[in-house]
Amino acid sequence: MINNTLIVVVGPTAIGKTSLSIKLAKHFNCEIVSADSRQFYKEMQIGTAVPSSEELLQAKHHFIQHKSIHENYSVGDFEKDAINKLDSLFATNNYAILVGGSGLYVDAVTKGLDSFPEVRTDVREQLQKVHKKEGIIYLQNQLKKLDPVYYDKVDIHNTHRVMRALEICISTNKPYSSFITQPKKKRSFKIIKIGITAERPTIYDRINQRVDIMVEEGLLTEVKSLYPYKELNALNTVGYKEIFNYMDGVWDLDFAISEIKKNTRRFAKRQLTWFRKDEEIHWFDYVTSREHIVEKIQNFSQNKNN
Repeated sequence: MINNTLIVVVGPTAIGKTSLSIKLAKHFNCEIVSADSRQFYKEMQIGTAVPSSEELLQAKHHFIQHKSIHENYSVGDFEKDAINKLDSLFATNNYAILVGGSGLYVDAVTKGLDSFPEVRTDVREQLQKVHKKEGIIYLQNQLKKLDPVYYDKVDIHNTHRVMRALEICISTNKPYSSFITQPKKKRSFKIIKIGITAERPTIYDRINQRVDIMVEEGLLTEVKSLYPYKELNALNTVGYKEIFNYMDGVWDLDFAISEIKKNTRRFAKRQLTWFRKDEEIHWFDYVTSREHIVEKIQNFSQNKNN
């Protein structure tokens, strides 16, 4: 019998995943593994909504600001590191929490990554030249033509993922999506997935409020300090690229902030699209009490034992 249980908390940005995961960690007396890829980098705090120092004190967190934007850290690296960390945690506790809004990183831990063929160096170099000359929209259109299935599910504003998919498509003459249908890996722990959501207007209102708070807390100062490194992939993300445009004189500040809100709302929509394809997730409204969710988790755990 498998005695260890990983409780996975997912949902759109700004829905309250951090708060719930801390409450669950306190109840089960366990630790939290973050699967939010934007929160890995120590130079990025305000714009990625890293848990506050008070929240970090309430429960032990792992994979929060443990890397630099100057380091290469792939989802494959995260899968290996996260599984090793969970093995360590389960050596002394039957429970652990995995929390995050990065669907691919959650899947890496719960299902395992698919394996891909090697990419030809000349293909990668050519795509980098095309991106520099033509921009991301050109690459998005190319991906739509070569692999419409993956185009519909990927974050098309994530340059790294678009280029990665195109590398595979061009190198193999096969759609990238054809390599992501492999059987999931077996894990040495039970997995119970909890999804937190709300009606769309509520989600959008919470996002708008969060962005306003970020600006009040010093988002502009944080982004300005990172301006010399704006070409790094880690900084090609919502909340940073819009302020870079403001600093470059492309947009005024009010418009840049409105774009952060708009792009974050779009990001939340993509998150929900990703997670709703996973039939293993048990969904709860964001105002559901912790006690009710704990009761359901215990029921789910018992059912998995039967």
